[in-house]
Amino acid sequence: MVTARRCLRTAVLESQAERHLEHIPLLIDFAAPTSLLREHNRMSALPIIGNGPPGTFVLFPNGLRVSLPTDQIVFADDTGGHARVGFGGMRFVGLEEGRLAFIRIRDLFPEDQLSPARSYTMRLDRRWVTTISVDGRPVWPAASSNELPS
Repeated sequence: MVTARRCLRTAVLESQAERHLEHIPLLIDFAAPTSLLREHNRMSALPIIGNGPPGTFVLFPNGLRVSLPTDQIVFADDTGGHARVGFGGMRFVGLEEGRLAFIRIRDLFPEDQLSPARSYTMRLDRRWVTTISVDGRPVWPAASSNELPS
C-alpha cells in the first residue's frame, strides 16, 4: 500500500512538473548523456559593473562544454540523464548553415546586471539536441531517441 501511494505521488509530481514546463517559452532537451555545470558567483570587494551572471554549460561525456546564455535560463535540470534547459527570452528561428539557431528577443534582467558582451544569437549543433519545444509544443524533433549519435 505504501509503495502504491509513493508511485501515485511520484506520478502526480511528474504530471505537475510537465504542466509547469508547458509555460516555458523555449525548452531544449540535450542528447543523453549530458549534464549541467553552473559556475559559482565570485564575490569581490571591488564593484564590478556589467560582468553578467556566472556561466552555465552543458557537459558532454567527450569533454565538450557548450556555453549557454545564463541570463536567459528560467529552468534547468539534468536529473533524467540529460540536460534540459528552458529559456525565457530566446526564440528558435530554425536551421542556419546546418546549426540550430536561436535569437535573443528580450532581456530578463536590468541592463546593469548583464554583460555588455552578451551574445544575441545562440547556435547549437543538431547532434547535441533531441527536442526543442516552444510553449510546451515540440517544434524540432531531431531524433526518435534521447541518445548521442555515434
